[in-house]
Amino acid sequence: MGSLQVTRLLSWKSSLNTAAKAGTTRSRPTTQLGFPPLSKMTTKNGFLMIRRSFTNASTGSGSSSGGTDAVSGNISSQDSSSPPVEDEKDENKPGYLLGQEKDGSGLVIGFHLIPPSGDHEVIDSRKDIDGYGVKKIEDVEGEDKAQTRVSYNIVFVTAEAAPYSKTGGLGDVCGSLPVALAARGHRVMVVSPRYLNGTAADENFTLAKDLGCCMKIYCFGGEQEIAFFHEYREGVDWVRISVFVDHPSYHRPGNPYGDINGAFGDNQFRYTLLCYAACEAPLVLPLGGFTYGEKCLFLVNDWHAGLVPVLLASKYRPHGVYKDARSILVIHNLSHQGVEPAATYKNLGLPSEWYGALEWVFPTWARTHALDTGEAVNVLKGAIVTADRLLTGYSWEITTVEGGYGLHEILSSRKSVLNGITNGIDITEWNPSSDEHIASHYSIDDLSGKVQCKIALQKELGLPIRPDCPLIGFIGRLDHQKGIDLIRLAAPEILADDVQFVMLGSGDPQFESWMRDTEATYKDKYRGWVGFNVPISHRITAGCDILLMPSRFEPCGLNQLYAMRYGTIPVVHATGGLRDTVENFNPFAREGSGEGTGWSFSPLSEESMLTALRFAIRTYREHKSSWEGLMRRGMEKDYTWENAAIQYEQVFEWASIDPPYIH
Repeated sequence: MGSLQVTRLLSWKSSLNTAAKAGTTRSRPTTQLGFPPLSKMTTKNGFLMIRRSFTNASTGSGSSSGGTDAVSGNISSQDSSSPPVEDEKDENKPGYLLGQEKDGSGLVIGFHLIPPSGDHEVIDSRKDIDGYGVKKIEDVEGEDKAQTRVSYNIVFVTAEAAPYSKTGGLGDVCGSLPVALAARGHRVMVVSPRYLNGTAADENFTLAKDLGCCMKIYCFGGEQEIAFFHEYREGVDWVRISVFVDHPSYHRPGNPYGDINGAFGDNQFRYTLLCYAACEAPLVLPLGGFTYGEKCLFLVNDWHAGLVPVLLASKYRPHGVYKDARSILVIHNLSHQGVEPAATYKNLGLPSEWYGALEWVFPTWARTHALDTGEAVNVLKGAIVTADRLLTGYSWEITTVEGGYGLHEILSSRKSVLNGITNGIDITEWNPSSDEHIASHYSIDDLSGKVQCKIALQKELGLPIRPDCPLIGFIGRLDHQKGIDLIRLAAPEILADDVQFVMLGSGDPQFESWMRDTEATYKDKYRGWVGFNVPISHRITAGCDILLMPSRFEPCGLNQLYAMRYGTIPVVHATGGLRDTVENFNPFAREGSGEGTGWSFSPLSEESMLTALRFAIRTYREHKSSWEGLMRRGMEKDYTWENAAIQYEQVFEWASIDPPYIH
């Protein structure tokens, strides 16, 4: 072909129409990644031509003829020395010609998808492209729609994205930031698993349509078949495309990562599939009429998506594919790194010479026994090494010994491409003046509804209705990171005071059990809601006076931002994004009018946390005007996704200027 660059120009709608008219036997077409080859049959030039057809998922019709049998998937070869034979123009003409190119070892390293003749729009990706592949958007005077000067094809890869799946802040970020970026003129695709756990949560995926396209991925010692579903979500001035990767390993009870017995033992396998699928989706899925193509920007979130930059660097760019794409690793939780035994490296389908990128050796003190060599693979480490840029909410802290969780040296070595951005919040979902989940609406100009929300929450939870009693809340995962052990330790002293305390969360079974026991002991003061419930989280945020967040580390944090938006005062450990967003209260500043939005404490200890809580409780009881000032200052803060999106765009620009990572 001369160039190994993949050109996959499809016209989805037109192919569906021709397939439907053909009325042939239904099949789900399969695309196989280049590991191993699609067929052992090759021509003298190593170039294989096959027919490719797609199925109309809604009608059950499909089409295939010529090179590929739509039922059996058999492939016939054609001499590449002569051009493909053009069929006569026919409205029933099926499919596409898929040209496959291999290297000397027989590895498939490129494809050409050639649309049949007819009313197919061929998009020249070289037109209207500036440098990195960013389409210019002319400024239109008087245009209301928010658009940026340049537009990117952005692919979010994530283990969770609200409203489809969510266990914490990651789901919120990957549910809201894509919308903000789409509203600014970018084309945005979100790729995440299609989780089905047999509960009401399955309804989140009811509107997702089967794309009728399967793909075979070669990893973990065999061929793994995945399918794609998608859903368009439209707003006033944005369209977001959600692509769901479907595989049986995503269909099981529990949350995305585990069940009552702990984390799933095959999570490395499950998220390896996600990463492979995410790399292929922009090339093969004709969403909105054409593919995203190679010139796209991958935003990979945490270790679950961490193989994406490794795959780009090791299996695509060496063959000229994705040479103009960029990857940005967004770190939400540094403590979870996707670490597995070194022997599992062979399962990932990566070239053997790339082992060093993921190689991880535990220090002697962390090994299980004297013969343990400590060798492992660390997916997040591989992403840090190979991503073109790094983003987090606390860029300085993760480069320290205390905050780096063993990765501080690698992160420090990449300081030049490491940036910190404070997350935003969805002000349409989190707005006390219009929130559909709360009992009474209120705003910074009229705070009267706040106490009504408190009374309604007390009534709903069966607590004594006491509007003047300080009500403390906690919302989050029940694990070590969130400081639940500290809350458990301090609970007797907290509840010895005249307060009420409500907690919402799930996670470590021992903490869930403790919440139930504490509720039985302090029936008039404490409520523990085990699980996660979106409406309840809104009602706790609106009804509480104080939100407690004693996190050991917090890359950015969202709950403190929600709390301030609702006039609820955060008391937080001074770490990461919590320290950056919660300003300590000073009643004597500004000629006695005060400043600050809450209390932050350090070090992370029971005594330090109790001291900050007592200051907050005393201020609430004895200094009502100061408390109202705290509420108003928090509600005035502008932590919108619009602001965050602008900062992300600056990082996109930097990433497009720098050359991509090359081994």
